[in-house]
Amino acid sequence: METDLNFWLQLFAVAFCIGLGGRFGGIGLGAAGGLGVCILVLLFGLKPSSPPVSTILIIVAVIACTSVLQGAGGLDLMVRVAEKMLRKWPKAITFVAPFVCSFFVIFVGTAYVAFAVYPVVAEVATQARVRPERPIAASVISAGIAVVASPMSAATAALIASLTPYGVSLVDILLISVPAFLFATFCTCLSVYWRGTELENDPEFQRRVANGDFQDLVPKKTEKAEIIPKSVKLSVAVFAAGVACVLMLGSMKGLLPHWTNAAGKVTTLPIPNLIQMVMLACALFIIILCKVPSHKFADGSVFRAGLIGVVGVFGVSWLTGTFFDAYHDQFVTLFKTMAESTPLLFGVVLFFFSAVILSPSATVVALMPLGAAIGIPPLLLVALYPATCGDFLIPGGAQIGCCSFDRTGTTHLGSWVLNHSYLLPGFVHVISGVAAGYLIYSLI
Repeated sequence: METDLNFWLQLFAVAFCIGLGGRFGGIGLGAAGGLGVCILVLLFGLKPSSPPVSTILIIVAVIACTSVLQGAGGLDLMVRVAEKMLRKWPKAITFVAPFVCSFFVIFVGTAYVAFAVYPVVAEVATQARVRPERPIAASVISAGIAVVASPMSAATAALIASLTPYGVSLVDILLISVPAFLFATFCTCLSVYWRGTELENDPEFQRRVANGDFQDLVPKKTEKAEIIPKSVKLSVAVFAAGVACVLMLGSMKGLLPHWTNAAGKVTTLPIPNLIQMVMLACALFIIILCKVPSHKFADGSVFRAGLIGVVGVFGVSWLTGTFFDAYHDQFVTLFKTMAESTPLLFGVVLFFFSAVILSPSATVVALMPLGAAIGIPPLLLVALYPATCGDFLIPGGAQIGCCSFDRTGTTHLGSWVLNHSYLLPGFVHVISGVAAGYLIYSLI
């Protein structure tokens, strides 16, 4: 009886700390995780688990390289390219914008890079007289979930670290996650294509036109394009070469170095270590070849946002790891029936857990190893990967910010917390992504 009471008290402490940290996000989430570990260890006497060092080091290495890329002007160049692509097909903005925003997230590995493109999406849609809510909602959702298709994202790094012991490679993950993501993005575009009234008939837009606010939406003519320095283009090329190197070596394990110990066991270079080495090396090449000033290494927004994410992953994963390790056998027994009867239900667990902690990477670190331990096939866990992106349920920074970017008033947060423009496309993306991933898994 005492054991049962301790379990529920500890579970309440974990839920309380996660809920408290979820209100603040980032560092607040990590700090709340630290508080939870203190409670479990110092108050209840549980043995602390080992933090996910490999995952954290991958995230740090990618952040370092991306931050240097931003300091060299590479991210700004990518935003300019995105703007040109969006302006090329204004009437098709509802379909073009989500794929353009997602591409940059897939390439760089962080959804933050798409934030600079959202104002362009709102502007182009307004000029084309397309209801901005449609491309904005689809773009924000798709860009946020694009981390599941990125070999450079923190969430994918966590998934690699979780499933590498089961023989799953980076290429195995991408062969499922990328096609499933592209299909889900297309379904998301369709789900919003006819949403709401046309812009000219929208009451809020008509009110703003009558008040003379619409003139502010007409942008000034773009000045003559600046000459892009070769160093900026070179920085993007070096980063792309690093991504290509990781994909190539990750898919051809015969090229990786291997070692034989005294017992005759052969060990191959782990993929997490490969990513860490290549990204740090690319960062140095960009610094040297593009002559990036040292003060720009950590001044960019990517560096700050990335390190905040690291703290969040560190604290939450340490907290959940400590709790799950203490009751590992009980959780295996509890979820084993689920895994044997309806393993897709584990996706529901992933979704609601991520909706609370607002972090796909932290969700992967906390629950994917547990899913593999209870017998869910590793590739099926890859198919369930999109379910770790339930953080759209409660509007965050991107959702709130894009409501202000859309000055026509069509994109809204709603009267209730969950009644917002991003809810429908979010569910469509996650459900269709999991369905497509499951189909690919079944075929494999």
